[in-house]
Amino acid sequence: MTTYEVQREAVVPADIERVHALIDSFHNWSAWSPWEDVDPTMRREHSGPQAGPSAHYAWEGNRKAGKGSMTIVASAPQRIDLVIDFDKPFKAHNPTSFILEPVDGGTHVRWLMTGEHSGLAAIVFRFMSMDKLIGPDFERGLTRLEAAATA
Repeated sequence: MTTYEVQREAVVPADIERVHALIDSFHNWSAWSPWEDVDPTMRREHSGPQAGPSAHYAWEGNRKAGKGSMTIVASAPQRIDLVIDFDKPFKAHNPTSFILEPVDGGTHVRWLMTGEHSGLAAIVFRFMSMDKLIGPDFERGLTRLEAAATA
């Protein structure tokens, strides 16, 4: 079993409340998520509360989009924790956090995802970096988050 961590950071030129609201509700992710346009026919389902703990989002799409779900497990003014469970193209359970800090000029956002590879995935990912695979998505998402927060 191998563990990994993917992390990206950016300063979003918007107040922390605005940034928090965009992340804390999966209904707002369509405005900034780097994965929303991977499959235009992707099936999406929201359940639970509109925002905050227990808000749930599931998707199923083409081979590139895969299938999975996300659930917010904790939400505070400066931190949102969620779990991303992938079913396809591979099974994975990924604790993910957004850490928000007010700074001059906006909000410092740190997007962090951790996980473990076991079995066949542990062998495959010895030769492939999760950081190189997911990191560019996080970078694109942070750029889109900035655009959504300042629109």
